[in-house]
Amino acid sequence: MRRYHDYADVVFDQSGHETHVIRHHDQLELHGIGRSAAVFRINGTALVIKVFFPGFTHIAAEEHVIYDTLQGVPHFPRLYEAGPNYIVIDYIAGKTLFECLTEGIWIDASYINQVDEALLAARALGLTPSDVHLRNIILSPDGRIYLIDLARFRQGQHVDHQWEDLKRMYRLYRLPFMPKRYSKRLLNAVAYLYRTFVNDPRQ
Repeated sequence: MRRYHDYADVVFDQSGHETHVIRHHDQLELHGIGRSAAVFRINGTALVIKVFFPGFTHIAAEEHVIYDTLQGVPHFPRLYEAGPNYIVIDYIAGKTLFECLTEGIWIDASYINQVDEALLAARALGLTPSDVHLRNIILSPDGRIYLIDLARFRQGQHVDHQWEDLKRMYRLYRLPFMPKRYSKRLLNAVAYLYRTFVNDPRQ
């Protein structure tokens, strides 16, 4: 039985390039909206439900398979339920590495190593992680790293060039004279230029 099926009955308004939530279940609290889905905290639980926009439900099926493959692997949320347009996974408290940079929170080398461990574990299970970036890596309050938004973990790339490039930039970040805090505008501009002129893993 799908316990959270009714929670996925969300009404969206898609105007141009933006999508807004018009109506949702009263036990849900909007946590964020991305390119293909909205994420809600489920009241009274430590879970979130990710509800995909019309036209993106194929990604729900893709993430279902990926999270199911990674079930029980450290550094990834556990999957609890999935349906035609949604998945239910652990809520991971913490800051994304993007937020760490904008707030001046130190990114330790051990966090980078944890991402490498997570990607190695995923590849050992036959997945091919891609599009790993600062916004889908979460640092929990106890110093553990979690990866979310895994739809591109079966794209067929054996090396995630974007993550390798981020690690090269991390070597510069660690230098004593380099800033440890950056504006959102600057980081977004760098990401745009990278995707436009260097490598867009979404293609």
